[in-house]
Amino acid sequence: MTDTIIIGADHGGFYLKEEVKGILAGLGFQVTDTGADVYDPDDDYPEFASKVAASVSSGVFTKGIIICGSGVGASITANKFSGVRAGLCHDSYSAHQGVEHDDMNILCLGARVVGIEVAKELIGAFVRASFTGEERHIRRLGKLIDIERQCLQNDT
Repeated sequence: MTDTIIIGADHGGFYLKEEVKGILAGLGFQVTDTGADVYDPDDDYPEFASKVAASVSSGVFTKGIIICGSGVGASITANKFSGVRAGLCHDSYSAHQGVEHDDMNILCLGARVVGIEVAKELIGAFVRASFTGEERHIRRLGKLIDIERQCLQNDT
């Protein structure tokens, strides 16, 4: 496997991000790390979450992982971007089901919520999953995309 996954984390997720790079490499993925490059307790999650989300939104990457303290801020930030379907996951069922049913393309993790072993399970479930393409899932995804388009039109 030679796919590349883009990752990013603020100070709250910095140390877990460093571990995640090794996990992804062990699963056969290349990793593009958008930072933080050093631990800085004064950095802010929107900076790193937006770098990952913008790259997925533009189609440069198909999947990303964002880590902050709880994962909540990363998820909120990422979901502001068109075409991004970021999910905060704490269990492996949600990590694979989010991809299979909802075409989730960014996994958000809370480093203060999940430990390294759970993170390994979540990442494995996320990267191995693929959208099912079932009619009901396509229909639901279409409705979601329509809502996103309507919201973008209302913003202009």
